[in-house]
Amino acid sequence: MRADIPSPRKITGWIMRPGETLRDQHQERLLEVRLACPDITRACDLARAFTDLVRNRRGPFLLDWIRQAEKDAPRPMSGSAGFLRQDLDAVAAGLTLHWSSGIVEGHVNRVKTPKRQLVINRLVNVEEKARVRSQ
Repeated sequence: MRADIPSPRKITGWIMRPGETLRDQHQERLLEVRLACPDITRACDLARAFTDLVRNRRGPFLLDWIRQAEKDAPRPMSGSAGFLRQDLDAVAAGLTLHWSSGIVEGHVNRVKTPKRQLVINRLVNVEEKARVRSQ
């Protein structure tokens, strides 16, 4: 019997994957799990709603999602919703605005990479000198 119960990782994967991409057998298994556990059903619905908010940049609906999660979600998820509420403006902006720090991150990496290489080279030289001295 125990081998028939899907792992939490599998269930999470089924929940987070778009329904149309799930194989029929996985859709059936997820339905069985949802029917067996109301907490998973609520978590699944809220996770999919949040995924929709993120993928479709629906920041204005974030507060409604937070209220629903705080009211109906299993404890870990309702706690996460509370943390989102604490920084509501920033999270809503992140779900609304088309902005990326990708260019800045690229410049930072371009500047830091040679510095990292210098440090690595110096460490290697110190280790080589220590090895030569010990011989």
